[in-house]
Parts: sequence; structure tokens; C-alpha cells
Amino acid sequence: MPERIPVLPDSFFSKLSSLNLQEIAFEVSNAMLGEDIPDIALKQIITEAISFPIPLKQLDENLFVLELFHGLTLAFKDVGARFMAGLFQYFLRNENREVVILVATSGDTGSAVANAFYNIKGVEVVILYPSGKVSELQEKQLTTMGGNITALEVEGNFDDCQRMVKQAFADSKLNQLLNLTSANSINFARLFPQSFFYFNAISQLGKVDKPVVISVPSGNFGNLTSGLIAKKMGLPVHKFIASTNFNHSVPDYLKSGEYLPQQTHHTITNAMDVGDPSNFPRMLEIYQKQRLSMAADIKGYWFTDDQTRVAMAELQKQYGYQSDPHGAVAYAGIKESGYLKDNIGIFLETAHPAKFPEEVEKSTLHKVKIPGSLTEIMKLEKKAVRISNSYTNLLEQLQKMY
Repeated sequence: MPERIPVLPDSFFSKLSSLNLQEIAFEVSNAMLGEDIPDIALKQIITEAISFPIPLKQLDENLFVLELFHGLTLAFKDVGARFMAGLFQYFLRNENREVVILVATSGDTGSAVANAFYNIKGVEVVILYPSGKVSELQEKQLTTMGGNITALEVEGNFDDCQRMVKQAFADSKLNQLLNLTSANSINFARLFPQSFFYFNAISQLGKVDKPVVISVPSGNFGNLTSGLIAKKMGLPVHKFIASTNFNHSVPDYLKSGEYLPQQTHHTITNAMDVGDPSNFPRMLEIYQKQRLSMAADIKGYWFTDDQTRVAMAELQKQYGYQSDPHGAVAYAGIKESGYLKDNIGIFLETAHPAKFPEEVEKSTLHKVKIPGSLTEIMKLEKKAVRISNSYTNLLEQLQKMY
């Protein structure tokens, strides 16, 4: 976490609705990072990182969806990964050393990081993903690039992958051998750019006479944490909804005050299959460990796979909107909350439905249109090294590779 979270001036919010996405990203990131990077370099990073739209679409009078899947890998992680890659290039530009990025993924992080860092000089990327627990397309996206990208297929779940990555960062001998860093939301430079989403949503919404509630599909809780940071910077969000699946340790904490990490359960919303979210400590930090303050801003709800399928079907039938399972969970959360009656509701659609075609088509009874880029990826050969879920095995692989 940063030492402080800056509050943006009233002048920024008075002109927010007239700013485009790149202008918003510059103002927000300059407030957070301005002392560390000159304006001209920051603007260049933003121009290259955010070269696609993030549209807000209206479904009915009070309900909107923010589409975060228009980047190259069709998932919300593209913004953070590309922004961070730009920072890496800037700070490594005059250094003659190699950095090894170690990243755990439950689905979309791996492909976004692989795409963002592909062929960047001085950077090697090692991606750990849980075997059999990402979609076929997600696996193809993170295992077919080659070059400076290495995929490790772990016999375990996402929490195992994340645990192994954390052990690597805590291993002083390994860190002496390799210049290790992370591209998970463990790394604040990957998490913070996601705050742009929320400023951009309010900008597109314009002047409204009702409070705004935002529902975030949540697994490792990085996206929600970036929303909370936006709120701390002054963004007028009335409430956040933490919408998740059967891995519901955070909604349980919000209701009971007890945080009990769970064994990860595999669901159709695999990107949210996290039993012990690494961003939960950041959420506690933002609220100075005051649960009641956190619970006043955040309501938590969780849904079964069958409830998620019902939500996808309802979005299709009622609004003609085809959602992926994760976005459907966010929609279910805002509907369950009851806030739509007196508030403007926005739910985040974090991945293109084409990444989960079987589940989407089965629930919506409508064919998913597969973008040409994904069709080509599916033809490529998977290249991954299979390892156990023990840190010793990871250490052996890293020492072998570098």
C-alpha cells in the first residue's frame, strides 16, 4: 500500500464528465505517482496501455454495465498489466539487469500479463496456473506465446499457486539469485490502474440525481480494492457490492466480523475461485481494521453456480445482454442488494463471454460470437511445464531455468 492515498481536488471532479479515459488516467495516476515519474513519460505509458474503450452501457432506467473486456486478451486485467509493463520499461530503460516476474493466475491475469510483457527487453515472465481449473481458452492464451513467457501448470488450486509465489518472494537466497517481482495484484502497480475504471464510469454517467452503487465480481479482491482507493481519492460512490461465488470468506467477514479463510472451491466463475484473498489485508488497511466502517461502504453477497446461470439467463431475456459468468455474479449482487430501487446501479463485466462459451450458451440459449483473434489462439500448441504444488518443485524449476 502507498504511505497515503491522495484526495483529488474539487476542480477535477467538476470537469470529470468532460474528460476522456486517457485524461482521467493521467490525472488520477499523476496524483498517486507524480513524484516518481515525469508527466511526459506517464502520458506515453497511458497512451500505449489504454488504447481501447471501456464503455458504460445502459440496460434500463437505473441499471448500467461497465464493459472491461475490450483489451487485447478480452479481460479487465489488460489495463493493469499494460500500465505496469509501461512502468517496467521506463524504470529499467537505463539498467543492465534482468527482472523475473513471478505471477499466479486463476484465469485472466496470466494471459493479460503474458500479452503485456511479451518480448519486453530485460523481463522474463513465469506464470503459475492451476491445472484443469482455467477455461480452455484462458489456458491457450497463457501457454502459447513462448519467447520470454514460461507457463507452469500446477497440480493444485489458485491458492496453492499464490502461496508458492509468496514463498518465493520471502526466500532471500532466491531473491539474491534472481531479481524477482510480481504482476499479481500483490504488486500495487498492477492493482492501482484499475481505479481508472471507476472514475471512467462516473464520467460517462454524467450528472445524476441518485446515489451510485457499484457491484464488483470479486475473487482476490484487487478490483474492489482499487474501487475503494478511488472512493478514498474522492470519487462519489455511495456503496460497493462485493459479489462472489462459493468462495465467500469476505462476505462472511462483512456480516460476522470473523475472517475464516476457506479451502478453495472450484466453480464456473473460476477467476473468483480464491479461498484466502491476498487483497483482504489491503481492505483492512484502508478502513484501519474497523469492520463496521468497511461494512458501511461494502455489502457482500455470494451465489452458487446455478444462481449464476439464472442471472446469465435473466440478463439475456430481460435486457438482451449476453454476459459472462463473472459479470452475471456482479449483476446478481446488485439485484440481491435491493439498491436498484432508489440508486443508480453499475455492475462490472470483466471478461468477454467468448472466454466461457459453453456455460454462456447453455444459460442464455444464444450463440456466443467468437472474435477472430481467439479462434486463431485456439489453433496454437500449448507449451507448459507441469509441476506439483510444493514450493520445492517451483524452486527447482526456477533454478533450472535461470
